[in-house]
Amino acid sequence: MTYILLYSTLLSLISHSLALFDPITIGAGAAALIGVWKSDFLKDQTYCRYAECCNDRSIPANVYELKTKLANLYGQHIVKQQLIAALASHLEKGRETRKSLVISFHGTPGTGKNMVADMIANSIYAEGLRSQFVHKFMGRAGYSTGGNPASYGAHIHHTVIKALRLCPRSLFIFDEVDKMPKGAFEALTSIVDYRSIANGVDFSQAIYIFLSNTAGVEISTHLGNLLVKGILRENTKLGDFESILERAAYNLDGGLSKSSLIEAHAIDHFIPFLPLEKSHIYKCLNAEFARYFMYPEVKVLDEIVESVVTFDPIHGVFAKSGCKKLDKKVAVIAYQHRRS
Repeated sequence: MTYILLYSTLLSLISHSLALFDPITIGAGAAALIGVWKSDFLKDQTYCRYAECCNDRSIPANVYELKTKLANLYGQHIVKQQLIAALASHLEKGRETRKSLVISFHGTPGTGKNMVADMIANSIYAEGLRSQFVHKFMGRAGYSTGGNPASYGAHIHHTVIKALRLCPRSLFIFDEVDKMPKGAFEALTSIVDYRSIANGVDFSQAIYIFLSNTAGVEISTHLGNLLVKGILRENTKLGDFESILERAAYNLDGGLSKSSLIEAHAIDHFIPFLPLEKSHIYKCLNAEFARYFMYPEVKVLDEIVESVVTFDPIHGVFAKSGCKKLDKKVAVIAYQHRRS
């Protein structure tokens, strides 16, 4: 409505000024105005100042902000190293990209996959997760394993194409990929594979993130073996895990099983979220309590860890559910503290 009103006002001002100019000047001025309008310059300077548009104002792509936020991600040095570089190179101003960015997150529950995906959305888009250019698909909620993969694939394909027509710089987050049926992403391969523009749609600028618990056990087993060999956790690197993740995603049940996305090498990065150890759990607890301006003694933290956290039976050092259950436990303690 504001957009239309501004345009009408401009036209009215032009019509009231016709008497001041000769016909040649009027024609040149009108042509210039139409040219500016078609270039969307006027829209950027008016409507887009108050509404979300597919431009730099609404999509600041603040990778530095993301890097700052990742300081609150514990035990995931590989994620920090690889993710910032992958996003920064894809979002770099003035750099032409031939392909969309496709990243697959893997790890056991509670290691930070969803948190990082949300951080990415909140750093790239001014409206964050509320942005109309951020699209999140939930595995169990909308794509049960008992359904028809072809219909799921058609729905995903339609949603993605529609979103890219609206804004080529869209973000697509697929959560619980391991709960989606095999074949659900087949229609995506032609969209994310090498090509820039087809049928008037720019495919190259989008970002796709897959979140999966697949290979969580394999990551834990391999990390445990590396630790036994004397390799420090902080010295592990992406190359220690990436081929393991790719094989597991392709061979195990889930939406990426036997997927042409993997066969076509359309997924650019398989990123492991390492299982958390007890020291990381304590950091998560302290961060949760800090949200309530509470700084409990160590014995309080010990009680929570002993009652909530269980560790893997093989190595005995990796928390099975990571930091996943801690926020609600801390919320209860904070509530009781306020009521006392």
